[in-house]
Amino acid sequence: MTKARTNPGRPPAAHVHPRDVRLITALTALADPVRLVIVRELASSTDWDRTCGSFDVPVGKAALSHHFTVLREAGLIEQRDEGARRVNRLRREEFGDRFPGLLDFVLSEERV
Repeated sequence: MTKARTNPGRPPAAHVHPRDVRLITALTALADPVRLVIVRELASSTDWDRTCGSFDVPVGKAALSHHFTVLREAGLIEQRDEGARRVNRLRREEFGDRFPGLLDFVLSEERV
């Protein structure tokens, strides 16, 4: 296991565990098209492989940062710093324990 290095100029990401998330918060996070792209891409990626800048979404850095915050606050993702990079993982198991079937359903929905 590699110990995560921190970026001294950036505070660590604050996380909310899915058990502490209300259903409306989870649904709101998953309803946004940009956040849905992020979740879908994380679902098809290896944990901790994707940096924040590696997602193909039509928003600027500030908006992208906001979307990651919403996803963390909904218990959907976890982030950690590795040097200057912030990497992500989908909290599939923990989120699935809190909201059984919801993430699988959202990920299986046809893309419009």
